[in-house]
Amino acid sequence: METYRNLLSPLRVAGVELPNRMVMGAMHTRIEMLDRPYERLAAFYARRAEGEIGLIMTGGYSPTPEGVMDESGLVLDREEQLEAHRQVTSGIRKAGGRVALQILHAGRYAKLAGCVAPSALRARINAFTPRALATDEVWGLVESFARTAGLAREAGYAGVEIMGSEGYLINEFTSAITNLREDEFGGSFEARVRFPLEIVKAVRARAGGDFIVIFRISAMDLMEGGMTGAEVAGFARLIEAAGADIINTGIGWHEAAVPTIAAAVPRGAWVAAVRNVKQAVSIPVMASNRINTPDVAEEMIASGAADLVSMARPLLADPDFAKKLRLGLKAEINTCIACNQGCLDLIFTGKTATCLLNPRAGHELDFPSGLAETRKKIAVVGGGAAGMAFAVNAAERGHQVRLYEASQELGGQLNLAKKVPGKNEFNELLRYFKVMLEKLKVDIRLGAAVNVEELKAGNFDEIVVATGAVPRRPKIVGIDHPKVVDYAEFLSGRKTVGQTVAILGAGGIGFCVAETLVGDPAESLETEVFQKLWGVVSDASTPGGVLRAEEAGKAPRTVYMLQRRNEPFGKKLGKTTGWIQKARLKKAGVVMISGATYEAIDDEGLRYTVDGKACVLKVDHVVLCAGQVSERGIAAELQQAGLKVQLIGGAESAEDLDALRAIDQATRLAVRI
Repeated sequence: METYRNLLSPLRVAGVELPNRMVMGAMHTRIEMLDRPYERLAAFYARRAEGEIGLIMTGGYSPTPEGVMDESGLVLDREEQLEAHRQVTSGIRKAGGRVALQILHAGRYAKLAGCVAPSALRARINAFTPRALATDEVWGLVESFARTAGLAREAGYAGVEIMGSEGYLINEFTSAITNLREDEFGGSFEARVRFPLEIVKAVRARAGGDFIVIFRISAMDLMEGGMTGAEVAGFARLIEAAGADIINTGIGWHEAAVPTIAAAVPRGAWVAAVRNVKQAVSIPVMASNRINTPDVAEEMIASGAADLVSMARPLLADPDFAKKLRLGLKAEINTCIACNQGCLDLIFTGKTATCLLNPRAGHELDFPSGLAETRKKIAVVGGGAAGMAFAVNAAERGHQVRLYEASQELGGQLNLAKKVPGKNEFNELLRYFKVMLEKLKVDIRLGAAVNVEELKAGNFDEIVVATGAVPRRPKIVGIDHPKVVDYAEFLSGRKTVGQTVAILGAGGIGFCVAETLVGDPAESLETEVFQKLWGVVSDASTPGGVLRAEEAGKAPRTVYMLQRRNEPFGKKLGKTTGWIQKARLKKAGVVMISGATYEAIDDEGLRYTVDGKACVLKVDHVVLCAGQVSERGIAAELQQAGLKVQLIGGAESAEDLDALRAIDQATRLAVRI
């Protein structure tokens, strides 16, 4: 059995004993927007502490009001705020955990009319142009960071993390891209890094020696003209000398044109940047970004690239990650699939973070725990995402569950998703469900197209229908032509397509089909292939660690995407991942046609009109991605027979269906029954 001796070994830092090398990284949650915010935050973090994570870091708190991410952002700058924070820290300590508060000034990323920065340069991702800070204001901010660190200590935090990465204020000072100053905080490399060095010194002096001071460095800016690897290493040495206890490694600015944490990025892709920092200093270094399994995390430490690993989203997916690893239950870890759908996509649209895999995340107070008061016998019809999620959660509540699946394998449309380049992590979700269904002794009947009589004879207390959705076939002349293939037939491999293909529909499924037609699965699996595609260079001399990406070679197919709406493509794609999909398809030369009216499909190809002009695409095949319709056949039969059924997932509604909604709906029903 794998021991993971590096991951599970303790580490003593600034007088604080960390039981293992696993850290819950800081992330915005917006839990504070809900009712009883600090009670919810306490429950959220305490649940991760119960899961034995070595150290927890909060989301970012600004040291000043103008440094928040937006108008609902968090500030810690007054003593009267401490009581709420003590509610959080005491809850974590009672659960056996340790927590550090992240201090983050958003700089020019703050979505405020009064945002500030080293220089008055607007960020590409913000509508507001910042005001340049005066020299005395910069010194005032040094004091503000120190004051917030002192308040954090009073509130019961074990340390602070100073956010100096991802393009926020401190990073804006260190980079020549955004720092055009001519005072003591601008110009030369030494002057540009003075601001963070003064902050670390002031925080150390204010907080004392028995308080963890973490600095999150931008290990690779991924911005043309950013710091070189050699400059990053030199900066890290200066941060150590200034008094930091740990250096955490951030990757990329938020406005960088390179993905950093989505599933399109290979696991452990940034190890070279982390190692560059580790080799420069003697204090512990923390790795972050696309570390979602114990094996990747253990290798990071065993190879000498890092001393700790930061995992934020994996602790949303499974708060017991560390505990399960210690107990030898690696197979039971609900592995983060880096989809961003339940966390970052929601955060960046002003909503509260949760997790596609674990709807309880961020909503701990809303879900009962433990066994149900009344144990029931339950039938679940359909073994896709919704059916499996319901079965697992219901069985954990003590119910006796039988799961019927008409095909010979569980998974439903997850089996299609996992075949899309960049979505291979869905294999982990399927593994988790199968492991837990077996552990919980769910009675699984594969190849079982169950009928009303069998369900009646089973004397079930509850019948849950999770039969999913099937591709919609629009009313187009020639829709039954041999050239026509629906997305399920294509992604499953039941039907193949030729070298020239038209895709009807440009929603999430349409983009997935396009990526499968032109993409290379190795892009999200092999670091070298990924770096070549996105122009990433892991050397000591390239500014920002990025060059202009090479022009894509000839794609394996000629692909056209069409949509009826006359609007930009991809409007409904994920907020934080849609741009990646669009960029990849652009590199592959996919032609996108909006405002199309489909006229007919015949031997010549696809006939359509745009603005009244008749057009013909001479294609080998047409792939239908024009939505889905609920599969409710068995549900209707059961209702006609007088049986009560509850529908979840695609069977309940096929409109804008995704795994996030299906698993959330299934989990909530399971805890209500």
